[in-house]
Amino acid sequence: MVGVEEEPLLSIGVFARRARLSQKALRLYDRQGLLKPDEVDPVTGYRYYREGRLAAARLIVRLRGLDMPLAEVAEVLALPGPQAAALVDAYWRSVERRIAGQRELAAFLRIQLSGGEGRLDMYEIQQREVPEQLVLTEQRHIRPEELPEWIPQACDRLFASAWAYGGLAGAPFVVYHGEVDEDGDGPVELCVPVDPARAAELKEAHRTEPARREAYIRITKAQAEYPQILAAYDAVFEWAGKNGLTPAAAPREVYFTDWAAAGPEDEACDIALPVA
Repeated sequence: MVGVEEEPLLSIGVFARRARLSQKALRLYDRQGLLKPDEVDPVTGYRYYREGRLAAARLIVRLRGLDMPLAEVAEVLALPGPQAAALVDAYWRSVERRIAGQRELAAFLRIQLSGGEGRLDMYEIQQREVPEQLVLTEQRHIRPEELPEWIPQACDRLFASAWAYGGLAGAPFVVYHGEVDEDGDGPVELCVPVDPARAAELKEAHRTEPARREAYIRITKAQAEYPQILAAYDAVFEWAGKNGLTPAAAPREVYFTDWAAAGPEDEACDIALPVA
């Protein structure tokens, strides 16, 4: 069996060709400690690599083919096979989430730049009757970039309270009492339905949400990203106006699934508008 020291040394040019890397890339990977040469001639500065390093070099080529940043490539190279595979899987899932969000953002921009043309064609708008609900509430003024953090944290707080009264009695929803965008901060109210028979026991902030008729659009997790989610709000308002309906209360987002577990293409929430 040939030992590492007995493996033939390849010049940087030969190694680059066999690894399908440029010499410039190899020099960069050397400087960053990602793929250092096995020997460097002290006089000429020529780099030499052992043939056994080709597997690592070719892996780098394939990981870079996924546009993986060099810092993450280094992590993959440093891990044993199963852990490295898990890291690649996690990286690619993050790429798919980003691409899904960008695709929806592109669709939103197309609609915005074309003056709203085609907005209604993107969604299926339905109606439903929602009965009166007793809800625990938490309200605050908030900026768009704070919503992804505040909503799950507020849900955790109100869900914990709801379990003291028998658990959730319906899907939680977020009511936008004012615009939340570059110019507005709401306020926004999270509502968690609980058993109305337990009303006398409630110690937390709560109120009764009246029965209502809602026009709503079901969207994916990717479509729920800001600012593309605004297209769904615009569509439901436009649809209501074209069908002779007027808003009867503030619009809201209804969350009917495990948000953390949902993938970018999974249906994740409803954009709903109470109408009369």
